[in-house]
Amino acid sequence: MATIEPPAALQDPWFQDRFADRIGGANYGKGNEIYKFELIKRAKRKAMADHPERRMLDFGIGENDEMAPESVRAVMRREIDRPENRGYADNGIAAYKEAVAKFMQREFGVTLDPVTEVNHCIGSKTAYAMLPAAFINPGDVTLMTVPGYPVAGTATRWFGGVVHRLPLVPENDFYPDLDRIPADVLAKTKLLVLCYPNSPTGKTATRGFYEKVVDWAHKHRVIVVQDAAHIMLSYDDEPLSFLSIDGAKEVGVEVHSMSKGFHMIGWRLGWVCGHEKIVRAFADVKDNCDSGQFMAIQKAGAAALSDPEIPKRVREKYRRRLEKLVGVLRAVGFDCEMPGGTYFLYTQSPKGAGDRVFATAQDASQFLIHDLSISTVPWDDCGAYLRFSATYEAEDESAEDDLMAETHARLSRARLKF
Repeated sequence: MATIEPPAALQDPWFQDRFADRIGGANYGKGNEIYKFELIKRAKRKAMADHPERRMLDFGIGENDEMAPESVRAVMRREIDRPENRGYADNGIAAYKEAVAKFMQREFGVTLDPVTEVNHCIGSKTAYAMLPAAFINPGDVTLMTVPGYPVAGTATRWFGGVVHRLPLVPENDFYPDLDRIPADVLAKTKLLVLCYPNSPTGKTATRGFYEKVVDWAHKHRVIVVQDAAHIMLSYDDEPLSFLSIDGAKEVGVEVHSMSKGFHMIGWRLGWVCGHEKIVRAFADVKDNCDSGQFMAIQKAGAAALSDPEIPKRVREKYRRRLEKLVGVLRAVGFDCEMPGGTYFLYTQSPKGAGDRVFATAQDASQFLIHDLSISTVPWDDCGAYLRFSATYEAEDESAEDDLMAETHARLSRARLKF
């Protein structure tokens, strides 16, 4: 995080002291912090202005680079004109929930009642914002792995709860160390939020790890929320659902997204599945927050879930790209390996370039943008790491190879130090 001088002070509106403390209270809008994604955007704009002749090689984008498959878009075009789809969907249509149940059975061997154990969400982000509302009272604890997706933690704090961070580090093979949680924290813990395949580290879960989580959750009466947004992008083994583990459905839910594995970024569709009463609690909270996703989108989503070839094609595309990227980065000195899942490559940041020294991954990221027009995302939560995404724009494999060659050439000139 960096700081800048604020613009000339403007007169506060009369309601300035009415803002809630959770977003800054009377100081809302007066901070001068710049968060990393804004820093990246500013650096990219400057680099492109300073070097218009040099293409920005953007490995920072965290969203699929393709449209949804034509078969899915065809369903959407058809359903959008049907009058029966015009109304509120509330907690979801039966066709989508049934498609989810069939998908979970086909892909993971998980049996779900589509009526009581599945509910749709307008993208998984909304689910992480709503689930804490069902469980967190002031003083309650949510365990969050870091680095990771912060939404459930933000919602926890907004409800007066406390977030306890569980570092994901190489020493623990990028799994949380559940045995080292302080007893006073554990006594107040209600939620454990996991994410496997993990974003950004790329680590996938094993059956043994999930079995330990189930036993631990039973013992300590903690509800597990497993983020499965990248589950169909699993490379080192077949995709593994938390709910396929004996006893998992008794301790939690799994949250899925149509975005990553189906090229449906922007359609905002996913689902929560698992223990009937947790799903019902989520639905009750949701009922007071939204009126459901457009029914035509749900029907298109059901069509996507019914086609097992779609996630296979998506998975193979990003596997191919990641393998190429690993080869390029290793050739210029990065100590990285093929991730187990996701379309991200998480690797230790260089410590310098030439005579320059990088104190943080953010320093390295800014150098790569300014000097080489290569954009990445820095992570300094648990050591200095850079995240490269395989979702760059390239229309075919030849274009991918050209981009990799240019990446290699630029990084080779940088004299990176590790």
